This record gives sequence, structure tokens and C-alpha cells, in this order.
Amino acid sequence: MQASSARPQTKRRIDHDEIAAAERLIRPYVRHTPVIIVGARDFGLDGPPLIMKLEFLQHTGSFKPRGAFTNLLTRSAPAAGVAAASGGNHGAAVAYAAMRLGIRATIFVPCITSPAKIERIRGYGAGLIVAGERYADALAASEDFTARTGALAVHAYDQPETIIGQGTVGLEIEKDAPEIDTLLVAVGGGGLIGGIAAWYAGRIRVVAVEPELAPTLHDALVAGCPVDAPAGGIAADSLAPRRVGELMFPIAHCFVERSVLVSDEAIGSAQRVLWEVLRVAAEPGGAAALAALLSGAYRPAQGERVAVLLCGANTMAVDFDR
Repeated sequence: MQASSARPQTKRRIDHDEIAAAERLIRPYVRHTPVIIVGARDFGLDGPPLIMKLEFLQHTGSFKPRGAFTNLLTRSAPAAGVAAASGGNHGAAVAYAAMRLGIRATIFVPCITSPAKIERIRGYGAGLIVAGERYADALAASEDFTARTGALAVHAYDQPETIIGQGTVGLEIEKDAPEIDTLLVAVGGGGLIGGIAAWYAGRIRVVAVEPELAPTLHDALVAGCPVDAPAGGIAADSLAPRRVGELMFPIAHCFVERSVLVSDEAIGSAQRVLWEVLRVAAEPGGAAALAALLSGAYRPAQGERVAVLLCGANTMAVDFDR
């Protein structure tokens, strides 16, 4: 895929030092999640062993607490507390961070949010409001709430603190697996891949993986700027905002090698394979990056050392053996 030759200018540079500082700040509150080395043949593939970053072992079951804690530890919350719109994982992370720090939280989710994620949000003591069919509807409702109450908005992906916090995933991967050539990362709004790409700044190949039915970054790279994209599919509660973030797009334009698209069937198959091979019950968004390898949407060169970010596992128990 060819991106536009006109390079957009970032409004807010995210740099290596900021991510390193955020890692030190949030370290008492987040887990340094492990990487494992798995034989490619275990997944029916050829080539060197695969590196897998098990970020689903993070508090709340996804990478999102990194950005949530970076926000809440660097910004002052008013009496009205904090508010966030989410497909589920970001909301759970903000609710968890607010609970740990003694801050009031109100979380807005669309009706497509999975019961597992709703249960987590409520379990952390946050106020929960279901608003609309899609993430964009929940975001509009949260923006109205912050305008009325003065609550501090914590955006899921299009905010510097969020991107900086998610970038600490890249810091950990480089520390634990400095030998990798390529990292596959699932993309929704782009906060995660934006932070990781800012950390690596071109030192490895960072490849975006998106559902065919929610190609937010793919379409933005083709257009040369964020544009509205379809927002459906099996991973719609985590990988289907209306458009990719404005702040991360210049980072992706510079440092994300390309975006590859995977079908819902490929994502579902990757979920089953993760269960069969590793006994990992990943949610669709958490399995999307692996789906790119298993489906052939991304084909490594001979000898290429590939890492896969498994970013979320907030799903109800599923019997994949049936």
C-alpha cells in the first residue's frame, strides 16, 4: 500500500525521553508483562521462533492502564472526577486507575461493549453509562458530560498522555527482545501503535494489523490524513472507532511501515489457535495481530525475526475445543 507523499506535521511531538519518563512514573502501578518465545512450527509456520508480548496479562486484561495511569498521574482531576468513552478496555483501565488513586470515574460505552468488559468497569466502582450503538456515540455522550460537569476527559487514543503511556509497551519489548526485526500491532484508534512507533522511531519495522471491516489507519494512510472509515466486524468493541487519531497519525505516517487487513474469519481462527497452542483465551482485538501471520496477510522474509503483540483478553470463557 502506498501512502500519500505529503507528510503531515505532528501537532505534538511524542519523544523517546517522554516515554521513558512515563515508564518510571507508572511503574508502581502497572506490570512489566513477559515475552515468550514460541516455535513457528507450533503455529504451522516456517522461519525463526516467534516472540509474543503477553500484554493481556496487564491489570484489567489489556494494555490500556499504561495510558490511563499516565493521564491520571500527570493531570489534575477536579471534584467531578474523570470521564472516558470506550469500547470497553480503555474504560476498564480508567476505572481501575481511578480506583487505585481514589478518583471518581464515569465511563461511557456503546451497547456493543462485551459483557466481560462491562463487568470489569462496574467491578472497579466506576459510574457506567451505555450510550449509543458505536464508540463514536459514547464519545459524544462523554464530551457532553465533561462540558456540563467539568470532569477531566481521558481520551482512549487521541491524547498525548495516552500515547506516551502506551509507548511504554515498546520500551519493554525492546528491553526484553532487542533482536526483533518486526513487530505486529493491532490498531483501533491508534494510541498503542502510535506510542510504540514513537518509541522505536524507525529502528524496527512496525506493522499495523486491522480488521477488513474497520480499516481506520489503512484508509488514513491511503488518504494522507485521518478519514472516516467503516466501523464494524468481530472486534468492533476494541478496533473500530470512526477514524484514527489526529495526534498519532503523523507518527504512523513516519514510522509505521504499512497496514495489513485481516478478515473476521482470520481473527476468529487466530483466537482458536491461541487457545489450542498456548491455552490463551484472547479477545478478537487481542488476536488480530497473530491473524496477520496465520492468514498470510503478513509474510515475513526469510530469517525475519517477528514479534506479535497480544494486547487484550477481555472475553467471556469460550470453549474453543468444540
